[in-house]
Amino acid sequence: MTSSDTLRQTRDHLWLHLTNHARLAAGGEVPVITRAEGAYVWDDRGRRYLDGLSGLFAVNVGHGRPELAEAAARQIRELDYFPIWGHVHPRAAELAEALADRAPGDLNRVFFTNSGSESVETAWKLAKQYFRATGQPTRHKVISRAISYHGTTQGALSITGLPQLRAPFEPLVPSGHRVPTTDRYRAPAHLRDDEAAFGRWAADRIAEAIEAEGPDTVAAIFLEPVQNSGAAIPPPAGYLQRVREIADRYGVLLVADEVITSFGRVGDTFAINRYGVVPDIITGGKGLTAGYVPAGVTVVSDRLFEPFTRPEHTFAHGLTFAGHPVAAAVALANLAVFEREKLNERVREHEDAFAATLAGLKDLPIVGDVRGAGYFWGVVLVKDQHTREPFTGPERRRLIDESLAPALRAAGLHARIDERGDPAILLAPPTVVGPAEFAFVEQVLRSALTDAWRGL
Repeated sequence: MTSSDTLRQTRDHLWLHLTNHARLAAGGEVPVITRAEGAYVWDDRGRRYLDGLSGLFAVNVGHGRPELAEAAARQIRELDYFPIWGHVHPRAAELAEALADRAPGDLNRVFFTNSGSESVETAWKLAKQYFRATGQPTRHKVISRAISYHGTTQGALSITGLPQLRAPFEPLVPSGHRVPTTDRYRAPAHLRDDEAAFGRWAADRIAEAIEAEGPDTVAAIFLEPVQNSGAAIPPPAGYLQRVREIADRYGVLLVADEVITSFGRVGDTFAINRYGVVPDIITGGKGLTAGYVPAGVTVVSDRLFEPFTRPEHTFAHGLTFAGHPVAAAVALANLAVFEREKLNERVREHEDAFAATLAGLKDLPIVGDVRGAGYFWGVVLVKDQHTREPFTGPERRRLIDESLAPALRAAGLHARIDERGDPAILLAPPTVVGPAEFAFVEQVLRSALTDAWRGL
């Protein structure tokens, strides 16, 4: 099979996800990735790229791990597939215990899914049925944040705060209210220099939203500990604690959407552990199996599970391949890699060096902000660093399509250029990288951003 065969098959038959096919239809090309090892991937022409995005925030332990492949092969030989609908197999039970041990507080019940979107969908359905089972059937709405991304299935998309993704599929599931993000760079001017005050201000907008919707109609607050969309937006000091207080005051569930932030991304199995807050539900995916096979998870508190121990209530929700024996075996092997190689500790050890290396880019006039946590960072780009003036629509297209995207590819760096909010470069490399890779990233970005600024 040649590269030309792959491109022909793609043009004629393959529907790429979240991709505008006009360029392909006009004879354009897409990169053909053929192999991977460690923190690197190679294309069909033999060019090597540093995987600065862990595939898509998933391959947190790096590519080509033989122990994960061997775990999958052993499990296929032993038990290839059986559902967990009224049955159980050992790997699903072992993985559920391992995740409960790593989750905070009383989050001891594990519901498996196949993806992050399904994990979010599960959490919302569970919240609605939980309140119905406990005599509060009017609670069904969700509070989420502006420009947040929570998935593409109908329910998860309804929670997502990106109008451009929602519009083609509306009307969606009735959901709820959008509140501001914790982006201090775009905060009201009088709050930018006071992190605690800004955190309280942003959290209090959630209380306002609950009041506006009607407290007896709101089921849950969905938020990412570090928000992906908008470029790795971290929580201000005290913000998550204040949100927990608000949730408790109104009897609303707090859902930590950790599809991206879990399994080492910020230096813990679950990022919420770093911030000292216990949610009611955690949603996960991506890094659970390091992306080697599809899998997701929704981890739930004992309190939420309790009504479903009664004969009159069954959670009427299930997925054919959720808790798949092979996925569970790979996830257990993945957790073992984290423990054996102390990868969470490694992320925390190198976090400051990664941050400092990227912060050095602020001497470029196009860089407005650098923010993030662990191995999850965003470099925010602006037209005027001093006034924070954003790029216009046409300028963004030139910046991204004509300059940055081809420059990063040519230099051998796989990263995400995010334009949900200010244009930004998102970085989420595997946990196995260190200072040498940080320096390479900085060098590539400095060159690409300098050229882009000159071109504009």
